[in-house]
Amino acid sequence: MRFHCSEAMTAIANYIPLAKAVEEAGYAGFLVPDSLIYPQASDTEYLYNSDGSRDFLENKPFVESFILSSAILTATSRLEVTTNVVKLPVRQPLYSAKLACSVDALSGDRFNFGVGLSVWPDDYQAMGVDYAKRGKRLDECIEIVRGLATGDYFEFHGEFYDMQSVKINPVGSRPLPILVGGHSDPALRRAALHDGFIYAGGAYDDFVALIEKLRGYRDEAGTAAKPYRIFARTYDEVTPDYVRRMEDLGVTDMPVAFRNMYANEEDTQPLDEKIADYVRFADNVMAKL
Repeated sequence: MRFHCSEAMTAIANYIPLAKAVEEAGYAGFLVPDSLIYPQASDTEYLYNSDGSRDFLENKPFVESFILSSAILTATSRLEVTTNVVKLPVRQPLYSAKLACSVDALSGDRFNFGVGLSVWPDDYQAMGVDYAKRGKRLDECIEIVRGLATGDYFEFHGEFYDMQSVKINPVGSRPLPILVGGHSDPALRRAALHDGFIYAGGAYDDFVALIEKLRGYRDEAGTAAKPYRIFARTYDEVTPDYVRRMEDLGVTDMPVAFRNMYANEEDTQPLDEKIADYVRFADNVMAKL
């Protein structure tokens, strides 16, 4: 099991020293969140917390995900960074490919591109993108990013994008890992086609059922034998026994955090306490596996 710091919505000054500290403590990576805007008025509900409220996002700092990824990767030497997750269909895919491949190349292949849909219609409106057929748009975006990430000439002619044969440089020295987030059946089918799945969190029994679906979709897609990463943690207490149960389900990577990210108040925990939490977890759980 690889463990990843998933501290998010914290003071931006915390990120670099925290990344250095968790690398020293033996963590494999850092998960970087993505959020574009906070609308003054919206009736959209959030799908991944208990009450559907998006109030917890207001006044929370979100450094642009590619920039924060670059900063963390530059400040460390071994840590991976995984975006969790970039709202890809509201962005221009060629430019997203350029950003992702540049970050990956600069870091020596330590960048994992986690992507998904934005659940906010407001994001699409603000970026001038149609909310309809967003899943199909995401599929085209992923195909364009994957094609350009080879470093070879690539052209694309789809429903939403039409691109002449072009190539980008630099790219990483290995295929850019593309991991997909989302809990719906279409999201799981999409994740089955690519390099991994990122779970947003939930109850253990719900996760078991979801993994069974994902396993079936990978069988259908003929991808069951390829290397695959699953980033997941449920609401249960993380103990060595719990980690082994998750490994048995196919989980390869576990996000770690010690506070409620959905709380409406701003994060006031001092940096030294955050670091102490991560070091304690490394000593009490990671070291016993």
